[in-house]
Amino acid sequence: MATLNDIRSTFLSYFEKQGHKIVPSSPLVPRNDPTLLFANSGMVQFKNLFTGVETRDYTRATTSQKCVRAGGKHNDLDNVGYTARHHTFFEMLGNFSFGDYFKTEAIPFAYELITKDFAIDKTRLLATVYHTDDEAFEIWKKVGIPEDRIIRIATSDNFWQMGPTGPCGPCTEIFYDHGDHIWGGPPGSPEEDGDRFIEIWNIVFMQNEQFEDGSMRALDMQSIDTGMGLERIGALLQGKHDNYDTDLMRSLIEASADATSSDPDGPGKTHHRVIADHLRSTSFLIADGVMPSNDGRGYVLRRIMRRAMRHAHLLGAKDPLMHRLVPALVRQMGAAYPELGTAQALIEETLLLEENRFRQTLDRGLKLLDEELANLPEGAALPGETAFKLYDTYGFPLDLTQDALREKDLTVDTDGFDTAMAEQKAKARAAWSGTGEAADAAIWFDIAEEHGTTDFLGYDTETAEGQIMAIVADGAKVDGAKAGDKVQIVLNQTPFYAESGGQVGDTGVITTDGAKATVTDTRKVADVFIHFADVTEGEIKAGDAAKLDVDHARRTNIRANHSATHLLNEALRRALGDHVAQRGSLNAADRLRFDFSHAKALTADELTTIEREVNDYIRQNAPVETRIMTPDDARAMGAQALFGEKYGDEVRVVSMGTDASSGKGSNRDTYSLELCGGTHVARTGEIGLFVTLGDSASSAGVRRIEALTGEAAMDYLRGQDRIVSELAGELKATAADLPARVKALMDERKALNNEVAQLRRELAMSGGSGQAPAEAKEINGVKFHAQVLSGVSGKDLPPLIDEHKARLVSGAVLLIADTGGKAAVAAGVTDDLKDKLSAVDLVRAAVPELGGKGGGGRPDMAQGGGASTDNAEAAIKAAEAVVAG
Repeated sequence: MATLNDIRSTFLSYFEKQGHKIVPSSPLVPRNDPTLLFANSGMVQFKNLFTGVETRDYTRATTSQKCVRAGGKHNDLDNVGYTARHHTFFEMLGNFSFGDYFKTEAIPFAYELITKDFAIDKTRLLATVYHTDDEAFEIWKKVGIPEDRIIRIATSDNFWQMGPTGPCGPCTEIFYDHGDHIWGGPPGSPEEDGDRFIEIWNIVFMQNEQFEDGSMRALDMQSIDTGMGLERIGALLQGKHDNYDTDLMRSLIEASADATSSDPDGPGKTHHRVIADHLRSTSFLIADGVMPSNDGRGYVLRRIMRRAMRHAHLLGAKDPLMHRLVPALVRQMGAAYPELGTAQALIEETLLLEENRFRQTLDRGLKLLDEELANLPEGAALPGETAFKLYDTYGFPLDLTQDALREKDLTVDTDGFDTAMAEQKAKARAAWSGTGEAADAAIWFDIAEEHGTTDFLGYDTETAEGQIMAIVADGAKVDGAKAGDKVQIVLNQTPFYAESGGQVGDTGVITTDGAKATVTDTRKVADVFIHFADVTEGEIKAGDAAKLDVDHARRTNIRANHSATHLLNEALRRALGDHVAQRGSLNAADRLRFDFSHAKALTADELTTIEREVNDYIRQNAPVETRIMTPDDARAMGAQALFGEKYGDEVRVVSMGTDASSGKGSNRDTYSLELCGGTHVARTGEIGLFVTLGDSASSAGVRRIEALTGEAAMDYLRGQDRIVSELAGELKATAADLPARVKALMDERKALNNEVAQLRRELAMSGGSGQAPAEAKEINGVKFHAQVLSGVSGKDLPPLIDEHKARLVSGAVLLIADTGGKAAVAAGVTDDLKDKLSAVDLVRAAVPELGGKGGGGRPDMAQGGGASTDNAEAAIKAAEAVVAG
């Protein structure tokens, strides 16, 4: 039986033999489409090739693209586990032509692969075509599909569009007939939703361009985009009717069953299927740089995680489960997707942390849900406010509650949930905006097409000569720019580094014959370096030769910070564990910032250890070496990569420091080894000095360290030393004695504060005269003491009340204090009188006379406040009336 790994390999090998380049799967987070939350089809990474704004060195490609559909427009989450073919994660096999071959080749390729290489019974196949696509109809007839098994479809099911405007074209779909023993009809029939006829492949003929007025024209470059789900074709080739019965999914289901000591096909079957599916999506998302959070992609990841964890809970798992299943996934898919193995420690750590966090609230949330359901009228929907409480208090996403209710044939009042969500202003979240390429990137692709991309010379030099290829102002190309204009300048070659990988873009000066421009930033789109510049002298023109000078001092500081970041990355991994992975960085001229995956704040000892280790390798003054190699070779050497980044056929591998701990025979004798396109120092000693400014939380599961290097670090330490010296002078102590001296002063201050508080109480007890307090009145058989005080605060009143109560033994007390223009009120009643008289009633009677409202507390002690003490006597009279009854 062919495994899913075999099927994937057969597919890619077939198209490689047909002249297609095997292109690795792009990351799940799209870099060229801000409208998508995740890559959901094979064509996503080729979008700019189809639209013609980008070209590559191949016109035929084949991929096995990892895809996630669990958020936004494409969301299959609710159905996962309950149907045979829904997944949050799946692999899309595809072959693509970018203006190369078209229908006459694409259809025979598909038919040959399916009927010969996959040996699928051709009599079981049928095809659909768009109702006007006679050409595709005839090609299917020619390859061997009978006319009565070629179905014309007049709906959008067989017409694909990238959007309301742009490339579009008809589709042809290939279906497999599972036989008349299964209910369902062919596509286009009333019974088409049945399971007898299952689509296994879709071929899009991208042949037209749609305009806003509804008209179309034939594209100059007609292309092919296909997609075949690996899980779906795998089920067919393995004689299964359920994707979850394929070898790969079955192995994950059995791993779940083994870990929970339960039957994979018993009552918990659905739970195992959900866990197997969600294990894949969560692991691949984490490997591609997504971390659980409360918004955007991280929120979708958290929803998937928590859904799987609830199903683990329903299986009776007493301890966290998901992280224990990761090795089984790596065994199944690690060869095809090596990022899984590389990120395994991080995946396991993240899953364990999230499951521990969620388990703390899961039981309480489910208990609340059960209590609400017990009181729910038969057939009624769960109130939206209850669903929102589960979300807001217990972290239950709405779909998790819906999933729990689905098993009981119940629903949620989603309108009520939405209303409750809208009312929760404090937790309103901003809409996800995406992180794809800029919408106006087409102009840079146009420039690349016309003039070629920019050669970067900045690894070896900070000055060079180049030719201005294009000038852009206000989003359009212009022939020239004069003093005072703000423009973007493109050159054929440049020493200016473009912002990338956390390193900021270079600044400097571009000079031509009679003109000058100050470069304020450098960025890059489609390998075109864009110099943001202010023209300061003369007129710069397209075609001019130019002298290019990078700000040397600024670049020197940036280099030092970037190289220190590499050393910091390795020091963190060694101090904290292999789960540490880069989650963002900033290498600027004045500082560095490094975000990394870690669950908790660093201790002072950990920060000290990390800082010391980085400085040890700076003092080592080892050479910083750069090599060019393939990504696979780099990873085989142990080089660290930023997952989520898409690397080309060749990468720069930067190594620094001699690893004294590697020992003889180690395949890695360098301390830091990373894939990096940035600029670096020649030797680690050029960094000079490294000082951390502390660590903080960046986002859920991500910490941030900020640090300084070189002269900036020295300035910081000098500043700290100056502060210590000034403080020592003020306290007339040596720097070494400062901790003890400060502690002594703090202890003295505390003692003095206590003494002052005691004196205030004594003064207040004496009525401010230094004599014994006045005798209490007796009202209605109750001793009642009332007093207006000054020089005490509101917080001083309760202990004074207690002292007066102790003096009275039995009675009631009312104290009013002038607290700097406002009145504070407190009342007390001894325990023997609490059933007869309440301190709350005394306060509430007095407060209105003082210009206040309310007041509250206990029967024996209550407090309130007012605008002033002007009517204190009236307030006392009001309280006396309460005592009098």
